[in-house]
Amino acid sequence: MAGRESAERRRRMSSTERREQLINIGRALFAERGMDATSVEEIAARAEVSKPVVYEHFGGKEGLYAVVVDREVADLLDRIRTSLTGGRYRELLEEATVALLDYVDENSDGFRILVRDSAFASGSGSYASILSDIAGRVTDILGDEFKRNDLDARTAPMYAQALVGMVALTGQWWLDARKPRKPEVAAHLVNLAWNGLANLESRPKLLTGNDKDRESRRRES
Repeated sequence: MAGRESAERRRRMSSTERREQLINIGRALFAERGMDATSVEEIAARAEVSKPVVYEHFGGKEGLYAVVVDREVADLLDRIRTSLTGGRYRELLEEATVALLDYVDENSDGFRILVRDSAFASGSGSYASILSDIAGRVTDILGDEFKRNDLDARTAPMYAQALVGMVALTGQWWLDARKPRKPEVAAHLVNLAWNGLANLESRPKLLTGNDKDRESRRRES
């Protein structure tokens, strides 16, 4: 009876539904094991379909992996871009930092995939391309600020890379550590980036509102 019901579900699933099912299964397996250690056989078995079905939709596991990575890239970039609503530079720094940590927190599987080797990804690229995009935005912000303060604007890209890299690597560490709490991690990152080692605050706090406020603003956007 169970086998018959399973077969009926497979027959009822449309092509679009099947594709989404395979993407979700592939996403979970790639996050757990990586692309190289995941086989088409395992993806097909989890979906209760034959291997040719996977090939029909994606041409192989590399094609499926590329689709999964492209979706995660688009999601993270959208979060970062829509988070940058503050007018002051510290607010922008806080918002971008929290947006990345929110993604790590809410999409752990996707983040694990992105921080692995995404050389097979196509379209919007890889995790490195996301960081490059963010760094470009930060470069523009820093360049304007440097000019206003008689600093060498040519060094803005270097500082932008340093800031983005600091947040990104901390996000990778926090993915497994999960301590301290997310707002504390964000506050300490901003503390270091904004004040520098010589002027660290002993108990840093974010200026852009609490977790619920930020979540509400993100959903409304």
